[in-house]
Amino acid sequence: MAFRPWPGIIPRVEGMPALRYTTTGDGVSLAYTVTGAGPTLVWMPSLGNLVAQWRVPPLREAYRRLAESVRLVLYDGRGTGASDRRVDPAGLGLDGQLQDLAAVLDAACSPGPVALLGYYHSVPAAVAFAARHPERVSRLVLFGGALRLREAMSPQQTQALLWLVDRDWELFAQTAAHAWLGWDSGENGRLIAEMFRTACSHDIATAIFQHAESIDVSADAASVRAPALVLHRQGERQLSVEVSRQLADALPHGVLHVLDGTTPTLFFEDPGADLDLVTGFLGGEEIPAARAAMGAPTPPDAGPQPPPLTDRELQVLRLLAGGSSNRQIARALGIAEHTVERHAGNLYRKIAARSRAEAAAYAVREGWA
Repeated sequence: MAFRPWPGIIPRVEGMPALRYTTTGDGVSLAYTVTGAGPTLVWMPSLGNLVAQWRVPPLREAYRRLAESVRLVLYDGRGTGASDRRVDPAGLGLDGQLQDLAAVLDAACSPGPVALLGYYHSVPAAVAFAARHPERVSRLVLFGGALRLREAMSPQQTQALLWLVDRDWELFAQTAAHAWLGWDSGENGRLIAEMFRTACSHDIATAIFQHAESIDVSADAASVRAPALVLHRQGERQLSVEVSRQLADALPHGVLHVLDGTTPTLFFEDPGADLDLVTGFLGGEEIPAARAAMGAPTPPDAGPQPPPLTDRELQVLRLLAGGSSNRQIARALGIAEHTVERHAGNLYRKIAARSRAEAAAYAVREGWA
């Protein structure tokens, strides 16, 4: 059956370039956009939707600013956004990501090398492609990922969010907008939640994250010839700086730069500084080793304020947010299962949660997951 682009329910915003389409070697149709002029930067996708992304003002401004210095290529991976959504879940792992990237490069880029921006779960694919096709990659910018992707997914907050994926897709989108991108209310928060919600179906998201748990490109790292800038801006609940440091250390020409702030994003918290750093690196500037090694100072974190729960209720909430069943919570805490049920009922009432999913989302928002 011929591919029909997913029309979605999201109108395109003024200034968004036209969607173009290409087909992978295994027959999957991919949507992409091209804007700007200069050396090519391919921003590899995480969980997103091109049309929805262009509607988010901070992202749209980042794309506009990047396009002043580079030829910016964006695309939706298989199963997501405006790309073909009728895909085999078995093809959503690393091999599928590499086929997607190769198809976009063939369609949108000249034969010469290009820069890749790997973002969250596309970081390992960027590293693997650079190692296996060194003639096609000039520079790497990497944010939010790891060679063994499970290390980037292991923080408790991330596990709580992933637990929501298959239980309440709408609540996942709203909570992810707050936890991953730092937006909770207002128009930006609504648009970012819409970006997550319309990225794909919950079963495709579940398959993507299941594949991600087993992705490991550590054997490829030593073969990467391109200079690589590893950027880190995360609170400890999201991703430890040591994970980013290990990534940079494993790449022969890798350097770590710790950005000011704690919101786990690029181009949102301090967009001007982020853009200057990235475009400077893409233009050939070297990141001073001492500055990169020291990183930017991280402000002390006073930590989240306790919700109105008892210590035991907090323990139950944290385990619940991590996906544990009542029986597993009882074993972990050495109490009876009916006691867990009583604590869960009490904490639901105190935080006005109507389900385990809502309680998990509360734990993420308040910093207790």
